[in-house]
Amino acid sequence: QVQLVESGGGLVQAGGSLRLSCAASGRIFSIGAMGWYRQAPGKQRELVADITRGGSTNYADSVKGRFTISRDNAKNTVYLQMNSLKPEDTAAYTCNAFDVDWGLDYWGQGTQVTVSS
Repeated sequence: QVQLVESGGGLVQAGGSLRLSCAASGRIFSIGAMGWYRQAPGKQRELVADITRGGSTNYADSVKGRFTISRDNAKNTVYLQMNSLKPEDTAAYTCNAFDVDWGLDYWGQGTQVTVSS
């Protein structure tokens, strides 16, 4: 099993910044890609960004140039730096980790990001 604990959400004004963190524990040796997803009320969950163990990144078009995902393998932690936040970024953000040995996805409990206009 992999446990994921997120932190860093909150309320921010449009144009502001937040940094999310997700710390992994448990079967950390089997974790491959990690990422962040978000779900706004009434909408489907969507991928925000993900990063491989080697550092290759992928972003949703809506956040390119504003968000940066990074990873510290020594600390088993993935970060999401969110700049130039917009009201449409308001959502519950959830951390994801993929177990490459067992082919399983693990999810954190989620952290709320609210951007006021």
